[in-house]
Amino acid sequence: MTADHPTSGRRSAGAAAALVLAASVAVAVAIWVTGRHHSPQYGMGLFGAHGTDAVDLKARLGSALFGLALVQLLLALWMYHRLPGLSAAPRPVRTGHRVVGWVAFLLSLPITYHCLSTYGVETTSTRVFLHSVAGCALYGAFVAKVLVVHSRRLPGWMLPVTGSVLVCLIGLLWYSGALWALNGFDAPGL
Repeated sequence: MTADHPTSGRRSAGAAAALVLAASVAVAVAIWVTGRHHSPQYGMGLFGAHGTDAVDLKARLGSALFGLALVQLLLALWMYHRLPGLSAAPRPVRTGHRVVGWVAFLLSLPITYHCLSTYGVETTSTRVFLHSVAGCALYGAFVAKVLVVHSRRLPGWMLPVTGSVLVCLIGLLWYSGALWALNGFDAPGL
């Protein structure tokens, strides 16, 4: 069988997709295991803020992160001609999409570090469990998105799927964390 055979390409794409899935699950599980075996340090601060001030700061940073994720989504929709009434996205839109993605990733790091250091991975309530699962899955999704973006073997549908998963996870984290904190420690439905 030659490399030009149609099933060879599908097998190669399937193997690449399986590798992306395995890598993203491995990252998420590693964060989960680390967080479950970490002794919480409830006095940890975030940029000099402690206690409820740290929670408030983290909620504001999380809201900024969610805003960046929505900007990412709009830029991606523009790049892939999914916004009605707009012409093709100029080259700076692609650059902006990458820059916003990196800023979002970097903004997520202190939030995540504080969450893991202060609380670890907890399962004490539905809200906390969802927040912990989404937080661990977020970095698995980041890994998947980077691998998909840089792969030429994967099917085209994987890029919008991984991007959508990232936006949804950030939205779930915002809802179960930032909104909860900014809304008087209450998130409707949780």
